[in-house]
Amino acid sequence: MFTFLLICTLTSLLPLGHASLPLVINTWPFKNATAAAWSALQSGGSVLDAVERGCARCEMEQCDGSVGYGGSPDESGETTLDALIMNGDTMEVGAVADLRRIKNAIGVARAVMEHTEHTLLVGESASVFAENMGFIAEDLTTNKSVNIFSEWLKGSCQPNYRKNVSPDPSKSCGPYRPKATWKQSKRARHANIHAHDTIGMIALDRDGHVAAGTSTNGLTHKVPGRVGDSPIVGAGAYVDSLAGGAAATGDGDVMMRFLPSYLAVELMRAGVDPSAACKSAISRIKRHYSEFFGAIICANTTGHYGAACNKIPGLTKFHFMVANSETNTPVLKSVDCF
Repeated sequence: MFTFLLICTLTSLLPLGHASLPLVINTWPFKNATAAAWSALQSGGSVLDAVERGCARCEMEQCDGSVGYGGSPDESGETTLDALIMNGDTMEVGAVADLRRIKNAIGVARAVMEHTEHTLLVGESASVFAENMGFIAEDLTTNKSVNIFSEWLKGSCQPNYRKNVSPDPSKSCGPYRPKATWKQSKRARHANIHAHDTIGMIALDRDGHVAAGTSTNGLTHKVPGRVGDSPIVGAGAYVDSLAGGAAATGDGDVMMRFLPSYLAVELMRAGVDPSAACKSAISRIKRHYSEFFGAIICANTTGHYGAACNKIPGLTKFHFMVANSETNTPVLKSVDCF
């Protein structure tokens, strides 16, 4: 009898939620990406395989026009890509930024992790690396991206992300030069919820392995060379198999200043539940930028998950996808922004 009671007592002390593993969770209603990642796990693939395949699916499907080729042209009309992948067991990271000519950005990021001692490669050099690794060079421009760029030029290059320059960036295209004198000011951000809908994905398997990845074509009409939060470890995503994972989406220029994914994972390491960890990460940014556009997803090692978003006009509810052993298929979830 004593043995039976002891077993029951010990069982009651075990962490809950393992029945929900494996788990795939990603930002936005990108269902096919979730399905690709879930299929990879179910067929015996690793969590890295799952994240890579899920993000790659979004790259090929040009999810919402904000991931993959043919979207978000910069000031020169060019589409460039950013991506990151992280291994929560080894803490290895591979990332690329300002990648040209290569459609499979998440694949190149994984190649950086597995075939170099580096973490992040950028620009033309990243593209040359990708070609040397066997990735096919292709034009990332499409008729859609050309049209977006043309209409932007016709509209006097509005919106843009210049400040303290001449000619007046709110009325004119460049080339721009620094103003001789200017006052320090915080220019209003353009909260276009379709301008930077990064896919961020976290995958956990039954054995406690965790990985995360991101992929995006960045901010529409960005200054050439601009890199946001997506390929920055701790900002776009962060994982540790001893704590969990997080991935962010939104205004990367603002969000990367606060490393929200890293903060959320460290909070979960301290025992904070995923929903609360997500909310705390958003609150940290909100104290300084109350009207920023952004959201974050979080998952701990037991398979519990959560999300949070900053409430602004046009974003009162944040949608994300989940697949786990309970659903066995991608399911759309949502959370009210605050």
